[in-house]
Amino acid sequence: VQLQASGGGLVQPGGSLRLSCVVSGSTSDVTAIGWFRMPSGNEREGISCLKFSDGSIYYSSSVSGRFTMSRDNAKNTVYLQMNSLKPEDTAVYYCYVDLAVLGPRWGQGTQVTVSS
Repeated sequence: VQLQASGGGLVQPGGSLRLSCVVSGSTSDVTAIGWFRMPSGNEREGISCLKFSDGSIYYSSSVSGRFTMSRDNAKNTVYLQMNSLKPEDTAVYYCYVDLAVLGPRWGQGTQVTVSS
């Protein structure tokens, strides 16, 4: 399975961005798909996750109410709509999948910078 995230950029505080992630390859054993981010010099933070078993979506407390994850099965794409962005949202954002046997996989990230 391959993942390609895009849509990052520079945005002012309070602004919005929509990230996209195209998933290709074999997805038969994907159990979940989500997003995590890595601020410069800091640890990875999981921010959203969609579980295929029941369709539930988890959001971290740091983004809940501001970020929304969605998917377009026809396009094999998941999205992360990010509103009311704050400087502390600045990070490289990655989409990932959880595979039943091999565990999590992710591709290249996309940089999001929130600054005035």
